[in-house]
Amino acid sequence: MQSHTQLLEAETGSLKAWTPGVLRPILDPAVADIVYSSPQSLLGLVERYGSPLNIVWPHILKQNVEALRAVLRKHQVRFDVFYGAKVNKSQALVRAAVEAGIGVDVSSVYEMRDALRAGVAPARLCATGPAKTREFHAELIANAALISVDSVEELADLEACLHRVANGSVARVLLRYRPAASSASRFGMGGDELLQCLRHLSEQKQRFSFEGFHFHLGGYGFEPRVQALRELIRHVEAARGLGLDPKIIDIGGGLPIRYVDADAYEAFLRAQSGDDYRTGKVPESFYPYGGRLGACEWLDRLLAAPCVDGLSIAGYLNTQQLTLALEPGRSLADQSAVSVFRVTRVKQLASGNPVVFVEGSSFSACETWFASEYLVDPILVSRASGGQPVRAYIAGHSCLDDDVITNRLIAFNTMPQAGDLLVYANTAGYQMDLLENEFHRHPMPHRVTVTYDAAGAPVVSPDDRME
Repeated sequence: MQSHTQLLEAETGSLKAWTPGVLRPILDPAVADIVYSSPQSLLGLVERYGSPLNIVWPHILKQNVEALRAVLRKHQVRFDVFYGAKVNKSQALVRAAVEAGIGVDVSSVYEMRDALRAGVAPARLCATGPAKTREFHAELIANAALISVDSVEELADLEACLHRVANGSVARVLLRYRPAASSASRFGMGGDELLQCLRHLSEQKQRFSFEGFHFHLGGYGFEPRVQALRELIRHVEAARGLGLDPKIIDIGGGLPIRYVDADAYEAFLRAQSGDDYRTGKVPESFYPYGGRLGACEWLDRLLAAPCVDGLSIAGYLNTQQLTLALEPGRSLADQSAVSVFRVTRVKQLASGNPVVFVEGSSFSACETWFASEYLVDPILVSRASGGQPVRAYIAGHSCLDDDVITNRLIAFNTMPQAGDLLVYANTAGYQMDLLENEFHRHPMPHRVTVTYDAAGAPVVSPDDRME
């Protein structure tokens, strides 16, 4: 462990981290300190653990929890926060969430087991996956976890599971609502189905503890969540009319984060063309990497938005004594990790633009697999002292022509060289491990954590993943 600390404090020598000039990543100070002040440490870590390497700062997740708590306390609402564990496979981030005093949102029995190993209290689990297995249901019931019921059919399956349990267990449930604007979605229930489930729950109080409603929407606007909350008002009233006592409205996740400066991002979007991509085509959609709202501003606007009878969303929740539950994933993992790829070679192509090959693949940085792009420039860590600017795209090490980490032509200050590093910032939110695999029998990428000792020195250790 001590050698890791010494490695992080090593002299940089001739190694330099070149600041990107177009879509420059926003970096947490702790991350920027290592990337720019000690780039040699990154090279040492890659030499030890391989490429690609994912580096995680768990304490940053705790900072993000506190930032959201401050907004919720400002509006004086009852609240509960569940870390969306699906966002990243890091066990250290799950443990950080538990240490921060929040619950964990799980979508599989494996995520649930990891959360329990990380020390979460079983009652602080919230299961929201729409296709829960019989085994998952049984373990959720045994742990008295909160279960979001996606459909009439799932409620029947859950009841059948309860019948198989001989100890008189009770299932704690939320009912997942499908808002009017999401009528084509396969997730959640419309009003009629919701009422059917409410009536059944009112007749089965010995088997079910109904705790409230849940929804989870695509997209990153707060306005659709506000509308969904307004629509739920009549269902809250219907539940109470049936003798039920809803206590929670869980609005899921989707809180946006900012990866790059908003002005730079909007200027890039306005100016980009097919010439900026090896494919000659601009992708049809992107995550809002440089949006104007971060998670805290988004949450503040949602809580202040008009709801009913002159009340804001926060005012309605308070008058009805309802708890607002959130399931942030990406926004809690914001800034908590980077992914480092080592360059194997640079090849000149007939098109005139070189391709930079790295040890790793797009399975480890997956935006291109969704017909989109990661609109954050990588930071080049190189021994080059200078040179001519160049544009190049980044390719993985597999035999697939579409195994590219960026179709976009990245503007580098100098030509990358074999042995250089490309540091992709802020990759904890789905990018680093959603599709990772062992194609060509390459081992799974390693993940390490950076923590700090009593003197404030960084200490690196393996992240004990448990999946």
